[in-house]
Amino acid sequence: MQLKNLRWWVIALIALATIINYIDRQSLNVLWPAISEDLYPDKTADERKEIYAFISVIFVFSYAFGQAIFGKIFDWIGTRLGFALSIAVWSVATAMHAFARGIVSFSLFRAILGIAEAGNWPGAAKANAEWFPTKERALAQGIFNSGAAIGGIISIPLIAYLAVHFTWQTIFILVGITGVLWLIPWMILVKSPPKSHPWISQEEREYILTGQQNQDIDKDGNFDEGYTPSTGEMLSRKESWGVIIASAAIDPIWWLFVFWIPIYLSEVYGMDVQTIGIYGWVPYVGAMFGAWFGGLLAQNRLNAGWTVNKARKFTITLGCLIMLPTLLAMSDPGAPVNAVLLMAVILFGFQTAIGNVQTLPSDFFGGKSVGTLAGFSGMAAKLGAAGLTSLVPWLTSGGNYTPAFVIGAALAVTAMASVWVLCPTIAALEPKTKP
Repeated sequence: MQLKNLRWWVIALIALATIINYIDRQSLNVLWPAISEDLYPDKTADERKEIYAFISVIFVFSYAFGQAIFGKIFDWIGTRLGFALSIAVWSVATAMHAFARGIVSFSLFRAILGIAEAGNWPGAAKANAEWFPTKERALAQGIFNSGAAIGGIISIPLIAYLAVHFTWQTIFILVGITGVLWLIPWMILVKSPPKSHPWISQEEREYILTGQQNQDIDKDGNFDEGYTPSTGEMLSRKESWGVIIASAAIDPIWWLFVFWIPIYLSEVYGMDVQTIGIYGWVPYVGAMFGAWFGGLLAQNRLNAGWTVNKARKFTITLGCLIMLPTLLAMSDPGAPVNAVLLMAVILFGFQTAIGNVQTLPSDFFGGKSVGTLAGFSGMAAKLGAAGLTSLVPWLTSGGNYTPAFVIGAALAVTAMASVWVLCPTIAALEPKTKP
């Protein structure tokens, strides 16, 4: 049996996992106004926001270390089993939210969820490196990243709708079951990497392997895993730090909106859960189109003859420049429609840039080093997000979110600068001392 265009089936399944990932994590964000009223009826709005921020920081810290942990796990046990382990654990953790009764139990279940959900990102980076030639990686990453946006689009109105018919406890259980069901097609379809997969055509196998620039470092005409340095050697390269710093700077912008869109709409515009469901999905439409646009733009420029260096830097810079003025404009957006449309533009710019940032590990390294660097950069990204998240209650005291958006604009500039300064040439690296 052969399955045509198997690589696209694989990335589609990973995108679906990402949609489920975002529905799982967004459930608490959307339901928090109802949960906090149920569990903390005597707390003020600011006190409830502080509790929510604390639980969210626990999630992001766990997510940060989960990125590094799962980066190694994926390199040890492979993409197939790595994804199975990650999504099985996070689905159970989501269902366990139904039994949370306060800040301690919510923090525990969010910590488990964060560690397990983190595997989705280094896993996707590794799968991208295994299944796609260099020229298609940004598009594949864009398709995968659009899963996060689609998850945001779906989750907010879906959870708001379910809240009309079910208790918040039941919603967590229903969402958790969805991830377990995903395991069935994944384990059937993804049997092994393309080099040995029984269902891939010889034509597609050769197309993938010959298009992976990192795979013949020794120039002997035979495909190998390329430059796969030790962790210490990898971290001694300034390009690795360019990826890590860019990730740490740009990712908090995304999480500023993922965590705080429902709370922002509730606090600034007085919306209840159902009204948030009407408005809250709009920013993720911009994110979805940005993910596709960033991937297609990079692929188009590579097909036009641009170098990987030029295509990646152009697309990352464009995304950051789109975010910069719109983040500043959020200081006084006016009507709620204006606010969510500005957010859509910001997330469009973010996704335009981030897909290309996330392909950088596979542009520089080969084999097992890709998952490791993706894990380290993901950990740095989430630590940055945790830092900003912990500051939001203080920055937004009294409902003024301007300081948070100004910091977001500064982070966009930092991400852009780190790529230009620390990654002078985006191309496959070679060992410092040749054999």
